[in-house]
Amino acid sequence: MIGILGGTFDPIHFGHLRPALEVKEHLGMDEVRFIPCGLPPHRRQPAVSVTHRAAMVELAVQGQPGFVMDPRELQREGPSYSVDTLESLRAELGQAVPLCLMLGMDAFAGLSSWHRWREITRLAHVVVSHRPGSPASHDLGDWMEDHCTQDPQDLRRTPAGRVFFLPVTQLDISATAIRRLTARGCSPLYLTPRVVVDYIADQGLYGPAAIR
Repeated sequence: MIGILGGTFDPIHFGHLRPALEVKEHLGMDEVRFIPCGLPPHRRQPAVSVTHRAAMVELAVQGQPGFVMDPRELQREGPSYSVDTLESLRAELGQAVPLCLMLGMDAFAGLSSWHRWREITRLAHVVVSHRPGSPASHDLGDWMEDHCTQDPQDLRRTPAGRVFFLPVTQLDISATAIRRLTARGCSPLYLTPRVVVDYIADQGLYGPAAIR
């Protein structure tokens, strides 16, 4: 079973890494692939290039067994739609491997606005991480009833098609806050791994223009 975690990672931080580890361990995933988004279709352009963002992900996941930086969106032109990325993974890995698209609750709440969103469960399961005790928020109606499961083993029995909710540790860390701290000359240490802090400093990323 392979987890797929996409994002701008501008920069990656412990708010991405800790929940990903908990999901991986709870579900017994073989690996989690972190996929930096090339051109976000639903958000403003990231503050730094995808090359820098991928480099920071690569540094952040080094040494953690089963964490992998997947560069497939680095060169792909046009908006980075999740369904295209999942189709690419299916073509590479075959039809039998269970794939789990990992989303936070905020992203899941907007799933119905995604490009070809109904095709996502043809290609993968959806694993939604959320703060313990927080209710699921969505407007997916009957579709949700058809796909939701409370049994994690369902994710192993089939390669795709299920939606599973998992409470995880939610750290109140944001990439926006890290960029603002860095732009003010403050250290983001302990919000993101030291290797990422050092990379930001060495490359001169997130100057005053990054305050947004």
